[in-house]
Amino acid sequence: MSSEEKRTWISALVGVVVPIIYLAFVMSRAASGAEVATIAYAWPMLISIGAGVVAGIVLAIVTAAVLPKEPDRVDERDREINRRGEFAGFYVMSIAAIVPLVMAMARVEQFWIAHALYLAFVLAALASSVVKIVAYRRGW
Repeated sequence: MSSEEKRTWISALVGVVVPIIYLAFVMSRAASGAEVATIAYAWPMLISIGAGVVAGIVLAIVTAAVLPKEPDRVDERDREINRRGEFAGFYVMSIAAIVPLVMAMARVEQFWIAHALYLAFVLAALASSVVKIVAYRRGW
């Protein structure tokens, strides 16, 4: 497994785990009887975004140190897989960003707009990772 593929798996893992933890936090607040639109979400959301970035970096460094079997070289195949994965993420984000835009035009509560945009970013990251993993696993 190349270092690029390892980073892709790490990105996919972080892209699933961090939003689930954030969702559990928000839902625990909602379960306590608070109206969903009044839950203080800004700092927890910013913390989850920051934690996702830091976790991705730390896990990539730890993985490279623990599993240094593959040289950290990027070949043409890795570049093409990365390009296609990033295109997939871009298209998902472009389409998914329409939802929070429409919500803002309809003057929906900020809570829902922020979460729709957060979901768009999560879906884009996951789509990018899935396309890359499929390309690595099925061959290019």
